[in-house]
Amino acid sequence: MWVVEIMSKKKKDKVSKTLVEQILDKNKIKYKQFIFPTHQDGDVQQLNVDHLDVDDHIIYKTLALTGNKTGPVVGVIPVDEHLSYKKLAKISGNKKVGMIPLKDLIATTGYEHGANTPIGIYETKHFPIYISDIAQEQGTIIVSSGKIGRSVQLDATDLAHLVHGQFGDITE
Repeated sequence: MWVVEIMSKKKKDKVSKTLVEQILDKNKIKYKQFIFPTHQDGDVQQLNVDHLDVDDHIIYKTLALTGNKTGPVVGVIPVDEHLSYKKLAKISGNKKVGMIPLKDLIATTGYEHGANTPIGIYETKHFPIYISDIAQEQGTIIVSSGKIGRSVQLDATDLAHLVHGQFGDITE
């Protein structure tokens, strides 16, 4: 894992910014860039987060689901937690929710599996975003910045304000 200092003045030291990082810059939200190693797992790329100097509990995954009443909804939870479909359905005003099929993911969110990001999805699709209340308690979390292996660390409250997200109990 690499932490990239975004203040570097040398061109060769800079990592090009993702759309998410550009959105954060535009909104004057502080963040740190992270680059995590990845590995192929079946049809998808996955982050290698084992044995890094980062607590898994502050790394969040972005899950794209569809509700029977609302259509697409997004859940943001720690990678070491499990989403409660019942709790997300209730908080989002649905009777039930289910994962968007992998084959429909890019067409629905604009991102491939492993790169979904609440910031990019909200910016382009305005889907409702529900963030685990664990994030609010932690303060600082890490979410995808829209490319596999790329992430940003930011304040959870700043994230919620930016994406008009709602904190809630959505884990099992």
